This record gives sequence, C-alpha cells and structure tokens, in this order.
Amino acid sequence: MNFHGKDIKIFTCNSNKSVAKQIADSLGIPVGKSEVTSFSDGEIAVSLHESVRGSECFIVQSTCAPVNDNIMELLIMIDAMKRASAARITAVIPYFGYARQDRKAKARDPISAKLVADIITSAGADRVLTMDLHAAQIQGFFNIPVDHLVGAPILANYFKNKIGDKPDDYVVVSPDLGSVTRARNFATRLGCSIAIIDKRRPKANVCEVMSIIGDVKDKKVILVDDMIDTAGTLCNAAQACIERGGATEVYAGATHAVLSGPAIDRIRDSVLKEVVLLDTIAVPEEKYLDKFTTLPVAPVFAQAIERIYEDKPVSTISV
Repeated sequence: MNFHGKDIKIFTCNSNKSVAKQIADSLGIPVGKSEVTSFSDGEIAVSLHESVRGSECFIVQSTCAPVNDNIMELLIMIDAMKRASAARITAVIPYFGYARQDRKAKARDPISAKLVADIITSAGADRVLTMDLHAAQIQGFFNIPVDHLVGAPILANYFKNKIGDKPDDYVVVSPDLGSVTRARNFATRLGCSIAIIDKRRPKANVCEVMSIIGDVKDKKVILVDDMIDTAGTLCNAAQACIERGGATEVYAGATHAVLSGPAIDRIRDSVLKEVVLLDTIAVPEEKYLDKFTTLPVAPVFAQAIERIYEDKPVSTISV
C-alpha cells in the first residue's frame, strides 16, 4: 500500500507548460487545474482549482528567464500546496537557475545556488527532481532528497544515429577544461576520440580560445556542453576547430538552451552546422533557428516521476 499519497498529480507554472503536458501525457493523467497570474503591481498570484489533499504532487517549473519570476511562481505554488495538505511535494526543475553561482569565486561573493536551495526547501518542497546541474555538488546544498537526471544519453542516442558505423570520422570536443569529464563520457558512449579546447576567460561571458589539445584535422566535430548561454564559448570553439584544427564540420549538443544576449546572432553567423538541444528550456518561436534540433526530456522525467511515486530507484532509468 502506498501510504505517502493516494494519487499522483502533475501541476505546472508558466515557464515550460509544454514539458509538463508531455510528462502528464506519458503518465496517462491530465495536467492539474491551476492558474498562475500576476497582480497589476507584478506580484505573483497562484490558484489551485482542484483538491490536492493527501495527493502526491509534482510541480514542473524551469527557473529560466525571467528567472526571479519563475522562482517565485514555483515557491508560491509549493506554499499553496503545503497549506492545502498535499501529502508530498516534488519540485520538478528541468533547468535550475543560479546553478553557476555555486562557490565564492572572489572575496565577498554570495553562493546564490545555496540560497535558492534553502528557499525552495523552506517553502515546503519535500524533494527536487532536476537535470544536468551546472555543478553536481549543488545536490548537497539541499537538505531534502535530490534526484539528478542527465541529458547526455538523449543527445548521445541522437548522434549515434547520425554517426552510424563511422565513429572514426567524428571527434567529441570539450569547449573548455570544465567540461572534459562530460565530453569524455559522451565520447565513450559514441565510441569516438576526444579533444579539448584550452581557453581563458578575461571576464564574465567573454572567452578567448588559446589552443586545441588533440587532433580534429579532417574530422567532424561534436562540441558537448551542459548549456548554451551567450554562445561565445561555443562559437569560438567551433571557429577554432575549423580554422586552427582543420575540422570539416562542427555540430553541437547541449542540455539547456539559455540563449541570452547575442546568442542567437552568434549561432546564426557561426560555422556550426547543427545545434542539438533538449527542451528543458522552451525556445521562443522568434528565436528558433533552422540549425536547431530539439529533443524531448518528458519521457525521462515521466519515468523518474513514476519511480519516485512508487518508491523505486531513479538511478536505473534507461534512455
């Protein structure tokens, strides 16, 4: 018998309704009836239009731009469910904002990722389900269970079909030293070799390519990262692979399409042939490029939610 909840309910705020709908469809249940609006002064208003008493509730909300509004929507919905006697509340956060502020890079810096984790816990969340945190140690910032999914298998399956029986024609490239482990694991999945871009970053959102460690000459390159923000790192790395390394084509794969500032223009004008993204963040139609290919994360999240509800391990999920 399941003592922690009589039924399962999927709710969504405003950041990524399409993923919530796909998750609910995968589970064979409707999206919970709720409304998230704003008062005239900008304050968030949340209304639950069905009972959640004794229910196992999952709130789907990426904390992407507008980051602070989306965080507040999530917090207020958690509070509303707690006060409505939900049995257990899981915050399903496909993209966790503030994750890059996970340490003190210089004196008197805040650790904002820890602060956001504390606020989500204080609001009343019993568990967090997320994907590809920028730093895996952020799981330790929470005093509640965190299930951390990875998007690499979804991207790898797509590129496996593209590569076919010619893995020697491709090389996986890490766009910086911080992504080496991710790139190595990705290359292992594809059976390809690996190379690394050595760069320095003089200031935030500005990078300069220094050299390429490894051989990409006459190869098709796959750049792998956890997110694409302003796309400076990605586009510079792609350019370096062609001009300095002698690569023939460059593809890219990333979990989170943050795409802030000049990202769209940079990718449009870059040598990148295709950019494969997961839909943890909804890309507005006006920003969507022909170079983009978007893969769904809902099937993986639906599996995880089903396992959490049934008190089964999430680590054994297959993609």
